[in-house]
Amino acid sequence: MSRERATALLIDFDGVLRRWDPTVAAGVEREYGLTEGVLGEIAMSWGLLQPVLTGKVSHDQWMASVADALTPTLGDPERARAAVQRWQRYRGEVDPEVLAFVREVRADGVRVGLGTNATDMLDADLAALGLADELDVVVNSSAIGVHKPAKEYFQAACVALETPPARVLFVDDEDRAVAGARAAGLSAHRWSGPGDLRYLRAALASA
Repeated sequence: MSRERATALLIDFDGVLRRWDPTVAAGVEREYGLTEGVLGEIAMSWGLLQPVLTGKVSHDQWMASVADALTPTLGDPERARAAVQRWQRYRGEVDPEVLAFVREVRADGVRVGLGTNATDMLDADLAALGLADELDVVVNSSAIGVHKPAKEYFQAACVALETPPARVLFVDDEDRAVAGARAAGLSAHRWSGPGDLRYLRAALASA
């Protein structure tokens, strides 16, 4: 039995619509004498990451925790805070091909939502990157208190899109999120790059 054709798109932010230049963090780490990759490793440790993704702490509190974890290595809390602040100035870049795709499908009447595990800095990031008016809805884990790949996250996203799960196509670059979306009844595609756009266009084309 074939699935219903998707009439709404839920798209991930980091790794799909927003991309990061890894040389920025590497440059900060070199400048401060840190091991390459340590900033991201500390920030993404689940004990620090989970509270900020569910809105229990703010982005600023999260970064303060990262600086605290760096202090023993750098031997100076001020220097640790400066390293983290320098790293955080860079807020990534929009993938122009993905943004063009979002604009194209919205022009065709498809509702597009941003489905992301993010902090309370998301709105500021969207504004800084010129994306504030490019999406119909934004489903931020820290605002709703639950993160991908939980079923409850995808249920909330479908409510925000005003579209039943069977008619929503979800795109993410992480296997766990894709599996979670499918378990919640959505169609889901594992993003590997702009080469996937042809398939996504076909999946959203009108019957």
